[in-house]
Amino acid sequence: MLLRAGVGTVLFAGLAVLASAQAPQTADVYAITHAKIFTLTGSPIEDATVVIRGGKIVSVGATAEVPAGAQVIDGKGLQVYPGLFDSVTQMGLREIGAVGATVDETETGDFNPDVVAATAVLPSSEHITVTRAAGITEVLAVPASGGMDSFGSSGFIGGQASAIHMAGWTINDMLIKKSAAMVINWPSIETRSFDFSTFSVKEKPYTEAKTEYEKKVNELTDWIERARHYVQAMGHAGPADYNRDVRLESLAPVVRGQLPVLVFADQERDIRNAVEFCDKQKLKMILAGGLEAFKVKDLLRSKNVPVILRPVLTEVGEEDDPYDRYLSQPAELAKAGVKFGFASFDNSFARRLGQNAANAVAHGLPYDEALKAVTIYPAQIFGLSDEIGTLETGKVANLIVTNGDPLELTTDVRYLFIRGQVTSMENKQSRLYQKYNSRPKAQ
Repeated sequence: MLLRAGVGTVLFAGLAVLASAQAPQTADVYAITHAKIFTLTGSPIEDATVVIRGGKIVSVGATAEVPAGAQVIDGKGLQVYPGLFDSVTQMGLREIGAVGATVDETETGDFNPDVVAATAVLPSSEHITVTRAAGITEVLAVPASGGMDSFGSSGFIGGQASAIHMAGWTINDMLIKKSAAMVINWPSIETRSFDFSTFSVKEKPYTEAKTEYEKKVNELTDWIERARHYVQAMGHAGPADYNRDVRLESLAPVVRGQLPVLVFADQERDIRNAVEFCDKQKLKMILAGGLEAFKVKDLLRSKNVPVILRPVLTEVGEEDDPYDRYLSQPAELAKAGVKFGFASFDNSFARRLGQNAANAVAHGLPYDEALKAVTIYPAQIFGLSDEIGTLETGKVANLIVTNGDPLELTTDVRYLFIRGQVTSMENKQSRLYQKYNSRPKAQ
């Protein structure tokens, strides 16, 4: 029996050693060595190392040591950057715009503050895999935000935008912040509208259009005031003393100043009106769209209102506008001291986020500002900079390893890390390329 026990002990010890050698305890430990690292907290570091453990960066720099058992990626000749952040998309909310069953980006009605984008995000969306292959590691999924093939946005208070990682089996795997901003589509004084029943443009008097506009603003004011009263009731009474209203409850963080409002507005007059409204109501405002933000840059700076810009290749609005009006706007905003980020406002072309920033560089925007406008600035604007946006110890390891500048069209992403894991860049487009590239040649 003692002999058997001894053999069993030796056998158990041997199996333990074998299990230890095969165990995945170091599967989530990576070291990218000999790479040029752009931390975005200072100058690039030559011949440096990034060490990742448990989904986070544990060390970065020229003297960072490679832990025993780490999976090593030789980064010689390569560059490491924070992953890119697309801060207005419909990612996971809309698959094919022309197929209604695949679209879940808006709710019926004009006031839906209780709607949360995360509850509708489809983790298996083909748009996600295509987009992350371009180096985009996180996005903001924004309800009621329009898009290229959805013919504009709908809803006045559209709901709550969610910040998500671009990988995960479920939304809980993907979630960075469930509620990152409350969406408001600011009304305009519209004297012209398109009648789809007659396919013609209809005109209305300015006074009538202004009356409609004022009615909408008054409705929004009423919602904000009711939310304030609701918050007071929540703070001074028990649940049985008031009727619960989930929509007013959803606006509570907004009126408390805990949740910013992402206000969609493009024209100068609308931007001014929105800034004035938010200032009066003491709401923390982020401007989305901002095609004419350059006209109110001093106001935006003075009120500390950041901007999420539409793609710079958007067609100019007026015949007399210079062709590069929106291409040169980022440089003007940067010079004026207005913080901004770039966004695709779409799914289909989200993968071109980096080149969108690069086009602004070609029209006067400093390169460092362009890179920050797709990484750290959006993270700061939405209160996520403690987790993402730069390569620093303790931050989530969302990063890309490239063979060049991530803003250049010709650059390839060699490795993609999301939450500290090497993430596949295979997608529908790459599968189709491989399929047709390997087809038999004609005889």
